[in-house]
Amino acid sequence: MFYPSNATGVASEPSSGMLDVAKRKARPAGVRLVQSCAENLPFADNSFDAAFATLVFCSVAQPHEAFAELRRVVKPGGTVLLLEHVRPDNLLGPIFDVLNFITVPLFDDHFNRRTANDAGRAGLEVVKVEKSLLGIINLVACRV
Repeated sequence: MFYPSNATGVASEPSSGMLDVAKRKARPAGVRLVQSCAENLPFADNSFDAAFATLVFCSVAQPHEAFAELRRVVKPGGTVLLLEHVRPDNLLGPIFDVLNFITVPLFDDHFNRRTANDAGRAGLEVVKVEKSLLGIINLVACRV
């Protein structure tokens, strides 16, 4: 388990099959599981102090709508953390563009998204971007 035992929150997942897997995993009692897609979160405005998305924006159909939902459900001044694989800004970038022609039809996985740029265009304040693995994996810290 990666969260302290007194953690509270909601874990959202669109797939019922993955929710079934998650139900069998250890988690704090204060964390509940909810089936929903990122573009239509079933929470009231300003419900959360923070949100954390892990490898979500590569597969979201409408990233702009998902970012709008994060802005809606996270309180003003709150934090949004994104851990994503992205198109690197180096010589690997064009390779990711080509891979995208394969990964989107096969897995609905967009290999060449520029998530930090998309977050900024969607109205989140990008505070910090930590790049690793040749820029392929990014931890993007944003403020609402």
